[in-house]
Amino acid sequence: QVQLVESGGGLVQAGGSLRLSCAASGRTFTRYLMGWFRQAPGKEREFVAAISWNGITGYADSVKGRFTISRDNAKNTGYLQMNSLKPEDTAVYYCAAKYTVAPPQRMINDYDAWGRGTQVTVSS
Repeated sequence: QVQLVESGGGLVQAGGSLRLSCAASGRTFTRYLMGWFRQAPGKEREFVAAISWNGITGYADSVKGRFTISRDNAKNTGYLQMNSLKPEDTAVYYCAAKYTVAPPQRMINDYDAWGRGTQVTVSS
C-alpha cells in the first residue's frame, strides 16, 4: 500500500495562489491514479481534481480553469497548483491514490489510499 503525505497548505488572500504537494512512498507511484479532494467545515468531502497514471486529467467544475493537477513520477510526487483562490476554496485538502490504469475518477470510493490532509484558508 502506498503512503501519502500532503504539504503546501496555508493562509492566503483571495486571488492568491498555493501549490500543494503529495509525496508518495511505499510503492512505485507510476501506475497509480491520483486525486485531490477537499472538505470544508460542516460539509462532505468533495472531488477537486484527478490525474491518471498516463496524465489524463479531470476537474470539478468549481475549480476548472483555476486549479491544475500534475505529477512527477520520477519523484513519486503529485501536485495541485491553485490560482485565483476564493474564500469558498477554504478546506482541508486530501490527496488520494489507487493502483489502477483507469481514467480520472471522482468518487471517494474509487480510492483506497489517503493522506491526512493539509489546511488551506483563503481570506477575503
